[in-house]
Amino acid sequence: MRILGIETSCDDTGVCIYDSEKGILSNVVSSQVKLHAQWGGVYPDLAAREHTRNIIPVLDRAVKEAGVDLNSVDAVAVTVAPGLIVSLVIGISAGKSLKWALKKPLIPVHHIEAHIFAVFLSEDVQFPFISLVVSGGHTELYVIRKFEDYTFLGGTLDDAAGEAYDKVARMLDLGYPGGPIIDKLAKEGKEVIKLPRPLLNDKGKNRFNFSFSGLKSAVMREVEKGVYKKEDIARSFQEAVVDVLVGKTVDAVNEFGINNVVVSGGVSANSRLRERFFEESEKNRFSVHFPPLYLCTDNGAMVAYTGYRRFKETGKTIGYDFEGKARLRLDRFIEYIK
Repeated sequence: MRILGIETSCDDTGVCIYDSEKGILSNVVSSQVKLHAQWGGVYPDLAAREHTRNIIPVLDRAVKEAGVDLNSVDAVAVTVAPGLIVSLVIGISAGKSLKWALKKPLIPVHHIEAHIFAVFLSEDVQFPFISLVVSGGHTELYVIRKFEDYTFLGGTLDDAAGEAYDKVARMLDLGYPGGPIIDKLAKEGKEVIKLPRPLLNDKGKNRFNFSFSGLKSAVMREVEKGVYKKEDIARSFQEAVVDVLVGKTVDAVNEFGINNVVVSGGVSANSRLRERFFEESEKNRFSVHFPPLYLCTDNGAMVAYTGYRRFKETGKTIGYDFEGKARLRLDRFIEYIK
């Protein structure tokens, strides 16, 4: 089975052609990082404009790199939620156009779901598993019992972890995107400040929720003091974020007795986060899995593969009149498309 996947949920225009027997035939991503760097984050209107400009060239390149005829695809998969509505609509429109032109089924894919299953492009992971999705726009924790059987445990109440990285990088005048820059700089620093670990030890309703706004404010106060080096602040901040992400995930492992963890999303590329998860997996006797680095950030391959799973296992498709809900949570999405 051959699936064409389209991803335009934020600022990356991604198109992939995936073959169930041969794997990824092509995976083209057009990044807008340089365009948004001056803003220190994604500017929605600019993102939508660039998606409009890039979607056809990216699609054309993906088909050429795959070395196949566009008519040879069996279905088209597209991210329909969540994301920037002005960005999502470009990919959905492209998907609907291909559905009409090629007379092929159109498969809806949830952005978080695609990140979760990106790891399956490189290895098989045994169900059930705890899933931590951590990126610029999302920080969410799930129990994944099987495909389309997802239980939401908690998510961020304010900033996502990746968003906090970007904002702290802006405070320190380091550039954008903040994640890779802080990760690299933190290696040169020491944890000289014991910053707060918000909600880490909460055992009530926020046990599996996240909050990074208070941590961000604490960093701002330290920056304004002008006492510590940038690399020390970066290290202190990163240790706090990693402690929270790892701590809550390990808590979920222990609570539900599930000894398999998948960490995905852009921030899953963070070297310190990976290091800590491998350390904790040995201590607590669970296995941890990460997608390869090129599949951590947004891409069409994760959408194509997830679309393949949906089409093969459930046969669910959508029509021309489908209206995606930009903020639809993963577990509710499954009910929405039934």
